[in-house]
Amino acid sequence: MNASADKIPEMEQSRETLRQKGQFWTPEWIAEAMVDYVLTETETTLFDPAVGTGAFFRAAKKIANEKGLHIVFSGMEIDPTILEHGLHHGLTQEDIARVQIDDFIFHPPQEKFVAIVANPPYIRHHRISLTTKKLLKQLSLAIIGKILDGRAGLHVYFLIRSLTLLSDNGRLAFIMPADTCEGKFATDLWTWILSHYTLDAVIAFDPQASPFPGIDTNPLVFFIRNSQPKKNFLWAKCHESSTKSLNLWIRSNFQETSNCSLTILERNLAEGLRIGLSRPPVIEKMSNYTLGDLVQVLRGVATGANDFFFLTEAQAKQLGIPMTYFIQAIGRTRDIIGEEIAQSTLDFLRANGRPTLLLSLNIGTFETYPESVKNYLALGEKMGLPGRPLLSQRKPWYKMESRIAPPFLFAYLGRRNARFIRNTAKVVPLTCFLCVYPNSNAPEYLDRLWKILKHPSTMANLPMIGKSYGDGAIKVEPRSLEKLPIPNDVIEQVGLPTQPRLMEQQEFLLTDI
Repeated sequence: MNASADKIPEMEQSRETLRQKGQFWTPEWIAEAMVDYVLTETETTLFDPAVGTGAFFRAAKKIANEKGLHIVFSGMEIDPTILEHGLHHGLTQEDIARVQIDDFIFHPPQEKFVAIVANPPYIRHHRISLTTKKLLKQLSLAIIGKILDGRAGLHVYFLIRSLTLLSDNGRLAFIMPADTCEGKFATDLWTWILSHYTLDAVIAFDPQASPFPGIDTNPLVFFIRNSQPKKNFLWAKCHESSTKSLNLWIRSNFQETSNCSLTILERNLAEGLRIGLSRPPVIEKMSNYTLGDLVQVLRGVATGANDFFFLTEAQAKQLGIPMTYFIQAIGRTRDIIGEEIAQSTLDFLRANGRPTLLLSLNIGTFETYPESVKNYLALGEKMGLPGRPLLSQRKPWYKMESRIAPPFLFAYLGRRNARFIRNTAKVVPLTCFLCVYPNSNAPEYLDRLWKILKHPSTMANLPMIGKSYGDGAIKVEPRSLEKLPIPNDVIEQVGLPTQPRLMEQQEFLLTDI
């Protein structure tokens, strides 16, 4: 999504290269709306901490001409090659004369600005080096007084650093991924922001209106002022791409609300922080129940090397490894078409050459294994598997995680297809699923719980606890799924009482986490 550079159509860069640099284009209609918010004075210096090809500078030229403003451009960019492209797309040498080629996070300017706008590099935490992560933790401690969770991406630190550069009553407009509000670090981040700055508005987008179609992110635009915090903020949902309504609403100082391409709500800060600024407010009465009252959730098995441990029936036979060393497993969500995985599902997958067997060497020792197993493990060592990050932590490296086959699975990452699945085949899932263990395994309890899990009202609450990505995709972590609200009327309709957790199951799950 976000960019330290805006993607130009002529720039032939691979998707992976863009991901590594965090570079994706900013459309004009978004850039103009964001710039319109921050340009309120007759003479203004506009600062962009991630200039890229200058989308915001180009937008500012247009807005300044419409408003009769005089704008001076200032900014930073770490990639001079990308900045050079801006000269071929409407910028002049004078426009970029005050753009410094340097790392904004660690070498920021020493002056304050009245107008800051950015689409910061969307570089997620797993692409940040350990050395840089350590420095970022020190930065967050120095600025907000807390060390943010390590899963905060680089874009979060661009926001923090930029806020410190706002002059009194200065304005900031940032376009960021929804994980800024949904990550484990979000509460600490926004508690600091909302106690020091005014959040004027948050703009969310319907999937069909996304500024970044085809990119796996759910974008939000934040409008923030360096002034005394207010108790309320405006939350808008944009339903139409390239709509002029967004620009009209912003230019009217958020007064023009007549166009149907925007849904605009006034919300309380405390409510927004609790629900998540990326999510709409909860209109209905909150439930008395959450899924965690009825089940315990655990992630699926992380093999550390699916290609080695997760095999087809034909591969197992070719290797000569006895079936006693395998357990039935499922490895990808699209292998389950409907809402149940039955034995017939496994038969179909095997007939079509899909892997369904997980090598589980948790009984016996290397010396007791047959030669076929020893030879296969020797192949794994030759492949360098013992040195892989996850496998290097296991003793021995080929020991597999254990899971009781759960009665229900949850496909936790999908494009509008996150769903619960009944596991009548009693397979063990890999990490593309979550394991859902009910408090009771009594048949009647399982049947009633199944009705609750697949109820449309239950499924409608998933966006409240999941992380949102592009095209309507939702990712739900185990602890978050346990917080899924179960509507009161659904519980009453099905008549499922809460029951004490099975002790033997609870002990297994807690020791296995």
